[in-house]
Amino acid sequence: MEGKNEQVAISFGKAVIISSLLVVTFIPGARPAFAIKLAETSMNKVKSCKLESSNESDCTASAGSVDTAASLSPGTGEDPQSPAPAQTAPAQPAPAPAASSPTWSLGPIEFSGLIDGYYSYNYNRPANSANGQVNDYYNFNDKTDQFNLSMAKLTLNHDPDPVGVRLDLIFGRTNVLINQIGGSSSDNGNYIEQAFISFKPSKARGLELDFGKFVTSAGAEVIESKDNWNYSRSLLFTYAVPYFHFGLRSSMPVTKTWTAGIQLVNGWNTISKSNGGVTVGVTSAYTKTKYTWSANFYSGPENTGTQQGYRNLIDTPLLLTPTAKFNAYLNYDYGQNRDSASSQGNTNLNHWQGFAGAVHQQLNGKNALSARAEYFYDPQGFMTGKSQKLKEATATYEYKWLEGLLTRIEYRHDWSNINSFHKGDTRLVDAQTTLTAGFVAFFGPKR
Repeated sequence: MEGKNEQVAISFGKAVIISSLLVVTFIPGARPAFAIKLAETSMNKVKSCKLESSNESDCTASAGSVDTAASLSPGTGEDPQSPAPAQTAPAQPAPAPAASSPTWSLGPIEFSGLIDGYYSYNYNRPANSANGQVNDYYNFNDKTDQFNLSMAKLTLNHDPDPVGVRLDLIFGRTNVLINQIGGSSSDNGNYIEQAFISFKPSKARGLELDFGKFVTSAGAEVIESKDNWNYSRSLLFTYAVPYFHFGLRSSMPVTKTWTAGIQLVNGWNTISKSNGGVTVGVTSAYTKTKYTWSANFYSGPENTGTQQGYRNLIDTPLLLTPTAKFNAYLNYDYGQNRDSASSQGNTNLNHWQGFAGAVHQQLNGKNALSARAEYFYDPQGFMTGKSQKLKEATATYEYKWLEGLLTRIEYRHDWSNINSFHKGDTRLVDAQTTLTAGFVAFFGPKR
């Protein structure tokens, strides 16, 4: 009977060893030494019990209590029946590392983008042989009687901390019209709307410096249609001001309401410049609760191959925000370009000017109405190619399907004091009427 009891004890001890190893495996902090000690204790206890008692269930329960007690305190590495070790003072936390000077990183990078397409109908039905089948004096949505891609855009942006970067890649008709103005597309950074690095020192009171290719500060509108009130851009945005610059710009809050900046750039709509001259820009924005008044001035040589003859521009938009749902703006531009004697044979002063006004009424979260009217005077035909007085009136309805998806339906009428608009194959008339439906989808953290 003793041999049988001893055999049962050995078998039970093996089971305890296996269960102890499972404790080591699945309970964090359990150690092998503790598992072996637990097994030895269990086997000795079973053997002793079997010799003294014939009730196997009592012995099994007694051994199990050792295992249970040990499992309640895994990781101590001590026999549960041994006295507790003396308490020691808790370790003092490590001192915090000394603060290091601020550094910048490449993350996080914000991704955003948009797709902007449209269908435009021109009541004059200009032929491809007449003017390329476009709406005269339009930009970006100028192709008519067809569907067209105005812009596909992808933006990568990292705000300066103190160094930042921004890259705007564009495709479609907008890229063609922007990057083929003033030179070849390779010179102007084809498919690139903006590409610049930023530096904003932490102790420079808000000063920010940007270097690279960036959109102009002039004008009441921007290149992206979703950020304007109307779908088409104004005559002033198309002819009176530049689209972009390449060089250095600065911006700094002078007071809580006034921000000013200086720019040194390679002129209008070009990255590389043949005459080597630098255009200077001065920007100013005065912001209050009910309005924002901006003033921008650019001056520098723009004639090809020479620094003789400067181009000057004064641009001053006034944005009115009397309520959250009703906004308006007024915009005046005056520009002049003096011919160079070497390239033009004279030193005539060409000038242009224009005035625009627009209103925007947000009816509710999904519906909005906008209207715009303007006048553009080009007496020497320097900007439009013809000496004329251009006018236009535009009405736009906007419906926002959901956040990031909108549709605009727009009626626009342009007219001139001369026959300046193409009709059919060969005719020129003094007015043009268009109807356009634009569809814009956009994504990103800042919608």
